Amino acid sequence: MKHVVIAGGGFGGVYAAMHLGKLLRSVDALDVTVINRENYMVFQPLLPEVISGSIDLLHCITPIRRLCPGAQLISREIEEIDLQRKVVTTAPGFGPRPLEVPYDYLIVALGTVNDFSSMPGLKEHALPFKNMADALLVRNRIIQVLEEAAVEQDPEIRRSLLSFVVTGGGFSGVEVAAEINDFIYEVRKVIRLRSDEKFRVILVHSRDRILPELTPRLGDYARRILERRGVEFFLDDRVTEATADTVVLKSGRKIDARTLISTVPSAPHPLVTALQCAKENGRIITDPTLAMPNLEHHWAVGDCAQIIQPDGTPSPPTAQFAVRQAAVAAANVVASHRGATGRRRFGFSGLGKAGALGRRSAVVEVMGFAVSGLPAWFFWRTLYWWKMPGLDRKIRVGVDWALDLILPRDLVQLKIDPSESFSLEHYEAGDFIFRQGDPGDRMYVIVGGEVEVIIDEGTATERAVARLYAKQYFGEMALFTGTSRSASVRTVTTVDVMSISRSDFESLIGNIPGIKDVFEKEISRRYRELTSAGIIK
Repeated sequence: MKHVVIAGGGFGGVYAAMHLGKLLRSVDALDVTVINRENYMVFQPLLPEVISGSIDLLHCITPIRRLCPGAQLISREIEEIDLQRKVVTTAPGFGPRPLEVPYDYLIVALGTVNDFSSMPGLKEHALPFKNMADALLVRNRIIQVLEEAAVEQDPEIRRSLLSFVVTGGGFSGVEVAAEINDFIYEVRKVIRLRSDEKFRVILVHSRDRILPELTPRLGDYARRILERRGVEFFLDDRVTEATADTVVLKSGRKIDARTLISTVPSAPHPLVTALQCAKENGRIITDPTLAMPNLEHHWAVGDCAQIIQPDGTPSPPTAQFAVRQAAVAAANVVASHRGATGRRRFGFSGLGKAGALGRRSAVVEVMGFAVSGLPAWFFWRTLYWWKMPGLDRKIRVGVDWALDLILPRDLVQLKIDPSESFSLEHYEAGDFIFRQGDPGDRMYVIVGGEVEVIIDEGTATERAVARLYAKQYFGEMALFTGTSRSASVRTVTTVDVMSISRSDFESLIGNIPGIKDVFEKEISRRYRELTSAGIIK
């Protein structure tokens, strides 16, 4: 049976699977698999409302299995896409081995990622705003700093706690700033901030006006509305650096703030960058049928693809385009599978744009008409309620909005501790910690016990080449070389080890002076021993 793999679970990927489910007949021998880190799709236009609690945390996400009942879902990170072998490799699950998923047809819908590489301190101190986890973290941070400000005695610290900086003047940045401003305005008395205490919500944008996607009149209207409500704008400027309590702008201005939320910049997904295919500005080049040139049975949709509109400009990275691109790609997959000669071409130019400003106001530009204020807000809510996938989610969001009109905002802070990158693990005698050929994703330090290093010689025999004891470490060679495990490690006694993730290992060798040299010398010594013993040739 032929196999379609869809890489990514955003609008492009999920709607491609939905359309395939509608187009395929029982006689079509075609399986569909969606591979995505999460098992749900986020309805991005409503994500800012999670910050203020206007809608429930779970009500702007929909389980992918419910939307695509005919497709298999693999909830794992994708590690590699091999276009020549036609194989997608996922990260390991609970076991140590990756999963290889072969395909006959591939739709790439990976979107983009945040990129703070050119801005010192942002990776460590900025809160990105891209997915559900980000929205929850932003909400938690806002509640936390408000509660701290209510009891803090130092006026300088209070001012920095009550300053919130948002970067990016597109729809996401403007909507996030508006929701934060409204939320603080409504809950400040509940938290019992001092009556004379002022809070600041500052939006930093690199252009001379916000919402450049809209007409200048609507952009100016949005700015005036938000300024009247207290939002400050720093235009023609951008964030260049951040510390735990300071945001530095290109102009040299420094803002004392403990909360920095970034809706920009975005960069190509690393998997897209690694693909051996034609790209422009980091995005996959496609022809009018969304096929990847010189690669049969490969398509790309959404933010990761350079898809040209009828007017010759690239499609913007918005949901309305991704959804229609998904329909075209799905139709062409089915046509290819059935051997049909005709292919659908993408020809959508957009219906309009809409953005919320909080407090029952919005700006809308649709089919040449510009609307603002309360009518635009009503249109915005009606439009996105209608577009919300799934009847159950429509009902839940509708109820949330109705209750939000009469009930106070919820101040619950959901403190979800992140998983520990340094963790203790326990093994019984005879357990394998990892096997030869497994990916090198962690290193280990023995806290107590004894392990043996085993080489599989490929003839159903194995050879123990070393024994390691407490305070010794192993597993670092694969992390250094970026290769799979060259040997297996099995416990001899009951063993406790400290497990260190790849990201933390890289932070250690990159930031602690001398530690990289220590590891390199130890790896060289082990290579010499293995070579002299004839284990490595």
